Amino acid sequence: MTLDPALTQMLSAADLRLLAAAGGAAPSLHNSQPWRFVPTPDGRGLAVYADTDRSVPLADPAGAAVHIAVGAAVFNLRVAAGRLDREPLVRLLPDDAEPGLLAVLDLSRPAVAEAPFGRDLYPAIAARHSSREPFTQRDVPEAVIGELMAAAREEGVTLAALEEEGVRRVQELTADAERRNAADPARAAESRAWLRPDDGTAEDGIPRSALGPQDHDARVPMREFGGRPPEAPEQPPSQRFEALPQLCTLSTRGDGPPDWLRTGQALERVWLLATLHGVRLTVWHQAIEWPDTRWALRDPAAGPGHVQLVLRAGYGPPGAATPRRAVEETLGERPS
Repeated sequence: MTLDPALTQMLSAADLRLLAAAGGAAPSLHNSQPWRFVPTPDGRGLAVYADTDRSVPLADPAGAAVHIAVGAAVFNLRVAAGRLDREPLVRLLPDDAEPGLLAVLDLSRPAVAEAPFGRDLYPAIAARHSSREPFTQRDVPEAVIGELMAAAREEGVTLAALEEEGVRRVQELTADAERRNAADPARAAESRAWLRPDDGTAEDGIPRSALGPQDHDARVPMREFGGRPPEAPEQPPSQRFEALPQLCTLSTRGDGPPDWLRTGQALERVWLLATLHGVRLTVWHQAIEWPDTRWALRDPAAGPGHVQLVLRAGYGPPGAATPRRAVEETLGERPS
């Protein structure tokens, strides 16, 4: 059999490690990291599986957050493929008989563009962190917001920047969902289970030092992670957050696995671009976790659609890095 001369060589062990490290740096609910990367049989691609053992079932009963996280990992793989001078061809949900297989990336072809996303996003993969700190009063410029909207649109997702009325509505819905989460013992325990000590031994979850303060004026509803149990270290002093946070929503017309995977890719594309601009992001997920508050997140004037995530954007500290699973744990054979 004669091989197509346009095909690149098989991925080396170093290539696979670079890809898995990039994919594993993606954001996920509670830093649960619910993914697994498996070389394709021809050695020139990666299959991406959902690791449902790392789901957060009460906060994410339908598995949307797992798909969004995997979608974000897929986008990082696309970016990292460019570092290897390969063109990533992605198939989402390629096999109905294998529902845990969420994407396959064919990396057999050489890259056709030096900067397929308009600029080199690869350095932002390691620099991207969620910031749960107060932001300054400085607004993100309209030109930057426009770039973020265009980035989401390229992935088939709508990013909407909310005006003051919409911001206040989303604040109230998020605060209501946060109160309900804190009052539900099972949900509080589920989120608390993802807290980790600050001794450097964790490979997933959220170190307590990364939680950040609460808003002194109770305007910006940051997640409490199970109400900070008595055995937790003393809560950091509250601080004053921005008077009116700058909020955006990511929405899709549909609400199924393909839409969730596209949302994850859009989220990471937006987040990496924002990082290069010095813009910090926080994901507000609380209102997504309750059907009634999620439905109320919609802007009726915008027509039908499903809000998948709420993003808080602004300028401030970059946020603490969260731990990552070792490549040896995420890169391996097809799960049984």
